[in-house]
Formats: sequence, C-alpha cells, structure tokens
Amino acid sequence: MTEDEARAWLQSEIGVSRETMERIERFIGFLFDESERQNLIAASTRGHVWARHIVDSAQLLPLAKDAGVGAWIDLGSGAGFPGLIIAALTERPMMLVESRRKRVEFLKQAVELLGVAAHVSVLGVRVETVPVQQAAVISARAFAPLDRLFTLGARFSRSGTLWLLPKGRNAQSELEAARDTWQGVFHVKQSVTDADSSIIVAQGVKRGKS
Repeated sequence: MTEDEARAWLQSEIGVSRETMERIERFIGFLFDESERQNLIAASTRGHVWARHIVDSAQLLPLAKDAGVGAWIDLGSGAGFPGLIIAALTERPMMLVESRRKRVEFLKQAVELLGVAAHVSVLGVRVETVPVQQAAVISARAFAPLDRLFTLGARFSRSGTLWLLPKGRNAQSELEAARDTWQGVFHVKQSVTDADSSIIVAQGVKRGKS
C-alpha cells in the first residue's frame, strides 16, 4: 500500500473527514519531532507512516463495528498505535496503557494535539496494576506474545469482549501455540497494509481446562 493509497483508504473505508486528516497530519509531525528524542518508530518506516502506522491501526475500527458498549483498552500503547489513531476516528472511550515515562508524556501531549482528551485516558502504569474493569475491545500491537497478552488482559475480558491483535507474520503460529492454554473463538484476518501480516480476532477468551 502506497501513501496515496493509504490516505484514500481512510477516506473511502472509514470516511475520515478532512479536518481529522489534518489533525493526523499534525500528529505525524509531532511524532517525527519526538522520534528525534526517543525511539518511537523505526526510521525506516517514516516514508511509509500513513500505511505502516496510521492505516495499520485504523483497519481495526471496522472489525470492531459490532463490539458491545464500553471502553476500548489498548495495552502497551507505545507511540499510540493502534489506540491513539482509533481514538481519533471514534468517540468510544479509550484507555491507553503505557508504563514508559517518556512515552506516557508523548501520549498525553498527542491526546491534546488530536483533540480527543474528552474520551481518552492515558494510564502511565504497568498493565498488571491497572484496576480491574470490563472492556468492550482489547487491542495490542507489538507488545507481547499472544499467550502473555491473554494472561495480562484476561481480567479486563468478559464473554463478549473483542480482542484485536495485529501480530505480523507470526499470527498463525502464535495462535496455535496459545490454543494449548486458551479457549475462545479465534480467526486470523489478513492486514490491508501488508499481505504477509495478519490480525488475530478473538472473542470468548478464557483459560482452558488443564
């Protein structure tokens, strides 16, 4: 997917307004500036930021169209992908969980820049210490192996919670390994940005009987 194709996809598939596109442009500028001070994204992805990071995050939104009412919790938000981009495209309550101090400060500033503070909270703590609550959607990108993700996120999950987990080229193998421990309804969806990458979509996740 080229950068022009990525922008066109956002407008045709998500219906992103010109105003929101401009806010995302400003966020990208801030991301690039801050990346000079901390390692937010790989330098090799700067020339493909719309496809590699923005659309790669935004593609989760259509998958969540039937998710129930409630918060979206993004684990290990890092530079804001996918959670911050989803927050720019929807008014669903969003919780960004990130333990690294510099990235927490970056996320807080980015929330203000994108104008999403009314429905986004940034928790600067480890996932293990987040107060127990029920999530409608749980996402995580490049945060932890699948078994570890389920272990960390299980206390936020109820039977209807939707898990959206971009896992790159190892999605199927990670899912097969996790099936030894976890039960649920799982399927693997191909990424729109990379034919070799996939997204694990899961519901009804619970630890299996030993």
